[in-house]
Amino acid sequence: MTLPSTHDVALAAERRTAARLLLAHPLVASDGPHADLFPLIRRHADWLGKRFQQVLGYRLLVDSSFARLFKAGLGAGSGHRLERSTGTPFTPHTYACLALALSVLVTAPEQMLLSHLVADIRAAAADAGIELEETGRAAGKRTLVAALRQLVVWGVLIETEGQVAAFAQEAGGEALITVDRELARVVVAGPLAQARDGADLVRRAADPGFSGPRTYVRRMLVETPVVHLDELTDAERDWLRTRQRREAQAFSELLGLEMEIRAEGVALVDPEEELTDLHLPGTGTVAQAALLLVERLVERLRPQEPGHPATGGTLVIGVAVPDGLVDEVLAELIAEYGQRSNWQRGYLEDLPSLREAVLDLLVRMRLMARAGRLRAEGEGLPEGYVEEASEGRTVTDVHCARPGGDGWVLLAAAARYATHVTVRPATAAGKGTDVQEELPL
Repeated sequence: MTLPSTHDVALAAERRTAARLLLAHPLVASDGPHADLFPLIRRHADWLGKRFQQVLGYRLLVDSSFARLFKAGLGAGSGHRLERSTGTPFTPHTYACLALALSVLVTAPEQMLLSHLVADIRAAAADAGIELEETGRAAGKRTLVAALRQLVVWGVLIETEGQVAAFAQEAGGEALITVDRELARVVVAGPLAQARDGADLVRRAADPGFSGPRTYVRRMLVETPVVHLDELTDAERDWLRTRQRREAQAFSELLGLEMEIRAEGVALVDPEEELTDLHLPGTGTVAQAALLLVERLVERLRPQEPGHPATGGTLVIGVAVPDGLVDEVLAELIAEYGQRSNWQRGYLEDLPSLREAVLDLLVRMRLMARAGRLRAEGEGLPEGYVEEASEGRTVTDVHCARPGGDGWVLLAAAARYATHVTVRPATAAGKGTDVQEELPL
């Protein structure tokens, strides 16, 4: 076997770096935060474009001043949400402001006053029959400013003199802004012209097209923390189980990701910990409480003898969380760790708010979920999508692998965060043994 040359190794490393950057940041500007790596994208634009199209069905547009990777969706509940600078998720009203602003900016002059942009957004809302939250009030102003700030982050708006935050000031401050119309045109990736409404847009964006199961499964693997088998149709599970070893090699070469395969599903792991916007373990009250909560839930709810159907076992992808258990455990954690770990007072005094924030993080990490219909049962599939495996093919039976009903479910991936007990031999300085609980990293 011929070993790759130094040039080949360097070439592969450059392409991998560029691909990882685009996957994490689908809009890269030549003068933005990742300007130092933009030349890599330009240099390997043709190769990157072909590989993203072949592997994930994503389209790549590389211009002299920006690169835009047009990703596709994964269906309802699987999107990457935008957040304000405070970490608060965008509300539907904030997204409406963002969409209206983009509709105005694609034909806006190169420079304009902030007050003129706000007036144009109000006019666009009126033309579309959309009732905006009163932008003359403080809450409405902050919502609109959050949308405009996101456009500044993307480079669509440049604060030439003053800042867009001036609009939220009581006196109604002014600013001069520069507009990048080309960036404004490429921000939206979904098929807007074909969609009948928002729900239809989400469905259409998640349609993998002619490549079907292959493309959808690959997207799930790279865009979500973990893929449980009952989140896939029969055809998708069949394709994954027959290709997973080859796919592991392909993702390693393209993106430097390692595939972890379990009976319950598959996850792509990033050794560099760069390609995620979610971190667990993490810092802050919510991340700490979530880690401790999931560890205790695993300890209390772990199934006795899970296994794989191929070996005669019972596949367990999720277990029911008894009503009230989450609140009970969170109350215990507040008593044990709240004060000494300096958790936010607002959460210490408001258990429902802490529960909501913690469960939101665990759902996005795919460690917990609401019970309900799944993709394996035909939920959320595009029209005409082939969900059955080829005739004669046997696929893993995932029915009843997680409970139904309307409560919370602890998912199999949560077992990664179980407590490990390490027993160390006695040292010369002490007696007995040293027992220490450790949480996985």
